[in-house]
Amino acid sequence: MKITDLTTRLIAVDPRPRYLDGRIPPGRPSVWHYPLVTVHTDSGISGHSMAYGPHGDGAALADILHHVYRSELLGENPLHIESLWQKLQRKQRHLYNQRDTLAAVIDVALWDILGKATGQPIATLLGQYRDRVPAYMSAHSEHYSAEQIAREAISARQAGYHGYKLQLRDGPAADIPRLRAAREAVGKDFRLMQDPNSAYSLHEALEVGRVLNACDYHWFEEPIPEAQLANYRYLTQTLRTPILAAETLPLADLANCIQGRVAVMLRGDVLLKGGITGLRKAMAACELAGLNLEIHTANTPLLDVANLHVACAARNTTFMEVHHPVFRFGLKQHPFDSLTDDGMITLPDGPGLGVELDADWIDAHTTNSSTSIA
Repeated sequence: MKITDLTTRLIAVDPRPRYLDGRIPPGRPSVWHYPLVTVHTDSGISGHSMAYGPHGDGAALADILHHVYRSELLGENPLHIESLWQKLQRKQRHLYNQRDTLAAVIDVALWDILGKATGQPIATLLGQYRDRVPAYMSAHSEHYSAEQIAREAISARQAGYHGYKLQLRDGPAADIPRLRAAREAVGKDFRLMQDPNSAYSLHEALEVGRVLNACDYHWFEEPIPEAQLANYRYLTQTLRTPILAAETLPLADLANCIQGRVAVMLRGDVLLKGGITGLRKAMAACELAGLNLEIHTANTPLLDVANLHVACAARNTTFMEVHHPVFRFGLKQHPFDSLTDDGMITLPDGPGLGVELDADWIDAHTTNSSTSIA
C-alpha cells in the first residue's frame, strides 16, 4: 500500500455558541476554520484527521499541511507508522517557525488507515485495556459568576459526570469566591478541578492553591507558565492539591518533567504530544515512572476520538475531558454525545477511528481554500 495524496478541506464552524450570550469577544475570529485532513492510498483506503482551528490560523495550517508535509508522504507505506513518525520528527528539527502539531495530525490519519486496513479499532491495535472511560465536564465559560458556576457544577453532577473543571483566570480575588461556590454547590464527594491556563504568578498560584487544599480539589492544572519547572516543583512540594502540568510542553520535554518530579500528574493529548504514536509513548513513559498522564481535550472532533482510543489502551489515565458542545461537529455520531447513565464514554467499535464523517454537513460547511480538494 502506498500514499497517493494528502488533501485538506477548510471546515467553517460558527463560534457564537461558545461565548456568553453569543457575543464574540473583540479580537476573536467570527468564524473558526478547521482543516479536515485526508490521507489517500492506492488501495482505496483513506484516513482522516483534523487540525485545530479556532484562532484564525486554519487557512495557514491547511497551506502548511499541503506545502510542507504532503511531499514527505507521497509514495510511502502508510502502515509503517513509526517510520513515518520518525521521519516527520526529523523534519521538525528545522521547522523553526512552527511546532510539531501538524505532524501529529497526520499521524492520526495514518492510524485511521491502519485500523481500516486491518478491520480493527485503533485501541485494539494499541493493545486494548478497556472499552469505556469516565468523563468529566469542563465549564462552558471562563466568565461565569459564582451562581452560574454553582448551577453548572450541579448540572454536571446530575448528568452523571465524574467531575467538573473550572477554568478561572481572573486572579485570586475574583477566582477564589467562585472556586468555593462550586464546592459548596456539589458537596464534598464530587471531584472538582481548577485550570487557570497558566495565568497565575507563583504567588497567586500559592494563594489559590491553599484554597483548593481547603476545598479538597482533585487537581490544580497548569497554574503557571509550564516552562517554569523549578516553580512547578515548588508548588508540588508545598501544596496538598495535586499539580497537573506539561499540557503545552512538547513530547521531548516530558523526560525533564518526569525526572524532576515537577508535578504529581502530567498532561497531554494527541495534538500536543505527537499524535497517537507520541501520546502512546508519553503514556508508557509516565506509567514506568509511576505517574498518571491525564488526557487533555483537543477540542477537535477526530482528535478527541483519537484521544479516546489511546485512553482505552492505557491504565494510567483517569478521565476523558468533555468540553463545550460547539467542539463536536462533522460526525454522524460523536462518542461524547452518548454518555452512559454511569458517566462513561464508550469506545466506537468500528475499524480505525470508528466514526463516520457527516458528508452532507461537511459539504455544507466547507469553504474555499487553495489546498482543499473536494
